Amino acid sequence: MTMTAKEIAETILWRAGSARRFLVAIAGPPGAGKSTLADTLRDLLIADGETAVVLPMDGFHMDNGILEARGLLPRKGAPQTFDVRGFADILRAVRVGEEEVLVPVFDRDREIAIASARPISPADRIVLVEGNYLLLDEEPWSSLAPLFDLTIFVAPSFEELERRLTARWEGYNLDAAGIDWKLNGNDLPNGRLVLEKSRKADIRIDDF
Repeated sequence: MTMTAKEIAETILWRAGSARRFLVAIAGPPGAGKSTLADTLRDLLIADGETAVVLPMDGFHMDNGILEARGLLPRKGAPQTFDVRGFADILRAVRVGEEEVLVPVFDRDREIAIASARPISPADRIVLVEGNYLLLDEEPWSSLAPLFDLTIFVAPSFEELERRLTARWEGYNLDAAGIDWKLNGNDLPNGRLVLEKSRKADIRIDDF
């Protein structure tokens, strides 16, 4: 039976115990509902008197200029288009938890990452890290494994992912050819990779 968000929040609190800093990875394919789950868990934890913040992986997209120079701009969002080392460095600093860490946030409307757009304070005990490739069992992503205290994987059916992603790109007023490329040229192949090559999570839910 799929756990509810409230049950997951309770599990996080139980597993965190008295830890001064606790990192939760929330992974899954594009369109799975990771961001919604992360925000919901943050709100539930705060309502319970806890301190929690969301750290999105999307802030670590490489700049479009670098991607274009490498011939990767059409595949933006694929594993090789992220600054994994920079992401790992930030996670290590956040894990130490001794000082404020400013993290980048991705602006989807402008398709760029905004540097130093979200603070993570030493007082933020629980950090909900959200992104597609957090559990990907391939280098360099697999090097992130020791940084997480609890892992969650969100995996709706492939048909549901396709429906959600189609609706997402329709919302950006793309034509049929543009939507087809976004889906079949990038998002769905990335989704298959995440579903097939991610490590087993502590908690797996089918939908959110």
